[in-house]
Amino acid sequence: MKHTLIKYLLSGVVFSVAGASQAELDIEYTGTAAFEQRYFLQDALYPQQSRDNASVYFSPELYTALNDGQDTILFRGFVRLDQNDQKRTHGDIREFLWAHIGDDWEIKTGIGKVFWGQAESLHLVDIINQTDAIEAIDGEDKLGQAMVSLSLYKEWGNFTAFVLPYFRERTFAGMDGRLRGPVEIDTDNALYESSDEEKNLDWALRWQHTLGDWEVGLSYFDGTSREPDFIPSMKGDNEFVLRPYYSQIQQVGVDVLAIVEAWIIKFEAIQRSGNMQDYWAMVGGFEYTSVGVFDSVYDIGWLVEYQYDDRQELATTTAQNDILIGARWVLNDFDGTEVLFGMVQDLDYSGVRSGFIEASSRINDHWKWRVDAYLFSSDEPTDISYFLRRDDYAQFSLEYYF
Repeated sequence: MKHTLIKYLLSGVVFSVAGASQAELDIEYTGTAAFEQRYFLQDALYPQQSRDNASVYFSPELYTALNDGQDTILFRGFVRLDQNDQKRTHGDIREFLWAHIGDDWEIKTGIGKVFWGQAESLHLVDIINQTDAIEAIDGEDKLGQAMVSLSLYKEWGNFTAFVLPYFRERTFAGMDGRLRGPVEIDTDNALYESSDEEKNLDWALRWQHTLGDWEVGLSYFDGTSREPDFIPSMKGDNEFVLRPYYSQIQQVGVDVLAIVEAWIIKFEAIQRSGNMQDYWAMVGGFEYTSVGVFDSVYDIGWLVEYQYDDRQELATTTAQNDILIGARWVLNDFDGTEVLFGMVQDLDYSGVRSGFIEASSRINDHWKWRVDAYLFSSDEPTDISYFLRRDDYAQFSLEYYF
């Protein structure tokens, strides 16, 4: 019954396109293509890995509006070719979404991408889409998610209900890739708590409202965890591997953003329960912007955020008791040049820290350069970042927008 309902709603995409067959579609075609060169500053821990890696990606986007703008269709694809890591060579439909807009409501059907959250260093409440972990270390790249959503826009706030009929497994680097642990993750043999496996029907709710200077969001999710645990197993000729295990969870989330003069206050917290473990986590802090520093046209935003996870040493992330200190330098030039840099320090272990630099600027209307660098330091074998201690890297990207 439940999957019959999903199929019925998904058919809205087909009927919307068919309804416009007698009219000429005005399709906007845009997208991005890029070349990326990544160089690792140290020799790898494992013999299969290289110190440099090149890759290219192509992300086309098509958009059209129908019925005087009441219906829209958006498609955004993604394909990457990687020099060394076969698992990083992959493609995905990031979005293929039909939307129908009413007076104070909206329904969307297809494959979509949804972002929740306010913090800079960690996005705890962001749970709809699965992380495309082979793309970048920051976890901000996401796989497309099959969904049906209904949004209401009222004076008391914006409310959205999501039905998520199909689960996407997380991607991981292959044995030839870097930014991985010492043991292969067997993504071909994932385990699930639900007997429906990837077809378990997940759902979520979110309410968001602006109260003066404060923007508040409340969310609830029930379904398959996007964050896997790992089960030791044997594969083939006594090869030791880790099998991802996706449990069923319930998560309550809250996120807050306040803009008060030059201050931006950010906060996210979750309470997650399931058969594996119950815990809560939070991230919160501020960004203060100094406008026209030293009588120049430059702006500098100072960032401080604290990360906490009450699982402590059992946490599956590095953000169990850490603090971020960073700065955002905005040049306010014609090319939109910005530099973001910072350091995350573990407050339990003085020898565990990481740093990052993100810089970008336009060259002209179509071209843009970007430089990203990540540095890892860990002398604590029980910390997750210990496996990345030799994976410091700098990456140069040349992006073309069309």
